[in-house]
Amino acid sequence: MIRHIALASLLFAAGVNSFALDPPSPPTYGVRMENQLIPMKDGIRLAVTLYVPDGAKPGEKFPAILEYHPYRKDDAMAAGDYSLYSYFTRRGYVCARVDIRGFGTSEGVPTDREYSEQEQQDGLQIITWLAHQAWSNGNVGMMGISWSGFNSLQMAMLHPPELKAILAAAATDELFHDDIHFIDGMVHIDEFELNMDMAPGMTGAPDYTLDEKILGPRFDAPPWSLLYLKHQHDGPFWRSPVRPLSEIKIPSFLIGGMMDGYRDSIPAMLEQTTAPIKAIVGPWNHSYPSDGDFGPQFEWRAEAVRWWDYWLKGRDTGVLQDPKLVVYMRHWYPPDMNLATIPGEWRREDAWPPRDVKNTTLFLQGNHTLAASPAETAKHHLAYVPSVGVEAGFWWGELLPDVRPMDAFSLVYDSAPLEEDLAILGRPHALLQASASAPLANWFARLSDVAPDGAVTQITGAGINGAQRVSMTEPRDLEPGKTYTLDVSMHLASWVFPKGHRIRVAISNALWPMILPTPYSMTTSLELGGDHGSQLMLPVVPLHSALVPPFPPVQPSDQRNDMRSQGAILPGKWSVTHELKERTTTAYWHGESVEWYPWGKETDYENLTYVANDHHPEACSTQGEARTVFELKGRVLTWQGHLSVTTDQKNFYYKYTREVLKDGQMVKTKTWQETIPRDHQ
Repeated sequence: MIRHIALASLLFAAGVNSFALDPPSPPTYGVRMENQLIPMKDGIRLAVTLYVPDGAKPGEKFPAILEYHPYRKDDAMAAGDYSLYSYFTRRGYVCARVDIRGFGTSEGVPTDREYSEQEQQDGLQIITWLAHQAWSNGNVGMMGISWSGFNSLQMAMLHPPELKAILAAAATDELFHDDIHFIDGMVHIDEFELNMDMAPGMTGAPDYTLDEKILGPRFDAPPWSLLYLKHQHDGPFWRSPVRPLSEIKIPSFLIGGMMDGYRDSIPAMLEQTTAPIKAIVGPWNHSYPSDGDFGPQFEWRAEAVRWWDYWLKGRDTGVLQDPKLVVYMRHWYPPDMNLATIPGEWRREDAWPPRDVKNTTLFLQGNHTLAASPAETAKHHLAYVPSVGVEAGFWWGELLPDVRPMDAFSLVYDSAPLEEDLAILGRPHALLQASASAPLANWFARLSDVAPDGAVTQITGAGINGAQRVSMTEPRDLEPGKTYTLDVSMHLASWVFPKGHRIRVAISNALWPMILPTPYSMTTSLELGGDHGSQLMLPVVPLHSALVPPFPPVQPSDQRNDMRSQGAILPGKWSVTHELKERTTTAYWHGESVEWYPWGKETDYENLTYVANDHHPEACSTQGEARTVFELKGRVLTWQGHLSVTTDQKNFYYKYTREVLKDGQMVKTKTWQETIPRDHQ
């Protein structure tokens, strides 16, 4: 007995807590799929695929893990769902994958927006239904990435008693500022609009019925992009689906990426939510840690099983002793869109902001340098070029090329070569004293690392709509020539600047095509000098923190042998052309994928064309097309969507056409066309 106590004391002193912990649930079950319909109170039935542990003992009970979104569980997501859920099912969980009403094989009319009140009310009923099934132990978890990460947070805010914990990846609660319709409060149009404006008009697999009773209400559902373009600033429309993060009272496992557009929600939750939180932020874009386009990758599902075991099965797997945050500290890498692995190291943080962070201020100087001392009084001017920004990609993330072409049309400020390595972790701020000669202007601040050979790697950045300088809810025109204090809070970043490299901040008024240009030709200015002149604030931390145990390597996933795919819509391919005399720039993107199912073949194709005119910033356009072709036995069905958004100084001109064809002949078509006044955009 004395020897056992001594060993336990030694392990505790060494920080090892696994001695008395339950091991994670092992993979002891097979996988059985069951398709059912869940009745809602209004009579509509929602389609669910249950991934059930096979080989269970008589009377054995299991927790449920719910994922709930519109992305078609029976065709588009079927193969990926099986690979994901089988991991948990083999370890004693019933995974429930539900299409929201009006999508896929669920009944009803499509909801009028993302994260609608109807979606949430249905979600509450689904959770109750799962908790009361004969196989259920009464505990429900909710999980997902992107959409289903968003609504996992939202359902937690509603406090359903059966919902015991969530896992939300690549998700946010900020639906105006941080989502992809108005990035940083400014108009953004991308592939999501193409996909989701066409999706409501499609019927479910494998029948793909053209029966008007089913097709008609879906096909006639208005496109969401039209609705969102009518709500150009924050307010009740964007706030109604969410409550304060402090309303989340249940344990939350959060996963994010330093190149994902939704990463800022994780530090916000760490600051505002008192419920137990486990957070991991890696280097990835919009993906789970095992699926990223670049590494390092790891088997996050093993961490998820530890999480679910503790909160849904009552097994002490030690999650309460885990770091509150494990974050990947990125080290310098050259600007390269094809990197396989991001260099860096994992570190733990047990509080946010990090306890040892030191906010360090660098002042923008008149000679375009950065220095620790205030600058002498000066004013720098910048001619507005609407087409600047193509190197920045689709959103504030991604692997990017060298951004020097953008910097050439920006106000740029560089530090002296660093005398030692410098690490940052948090949200850098550009505090600007800025003015414009027009009533509307956007400002963008980008933080980069300049290598000794001149290569520039962008680290992070953000923008601010000048009309929203005081309030995103009540925007106000700028007074031309008046100087305003602007706080550009850049998106979450980790980075180690090596010795000999320079810190760069670049300021511009365009970031196209990520953000649609403001409509006025103008010159903007930055004022420098004194303690309150334009400056950069960096969250500097020690180079290293406590060691983090290694994550498990990625494990092979179960695969369905009746489905296969080729290609992927994202990331797709970009090309950019310039017409020098007319000063127009065209950015073209397209993506394509093919899937094979037991009942046929699906081909998906999407493209977007953005045009900006530097002589006429008011005249820009975005044209896009999405097409899905089902080659079925005895027929070919094609769904198509065509999107057009053009602008002048006062209006957005919106047009969207949805079509369905059978064997090349038009079956149904509908067009929505409106002129929408620009509201400080």
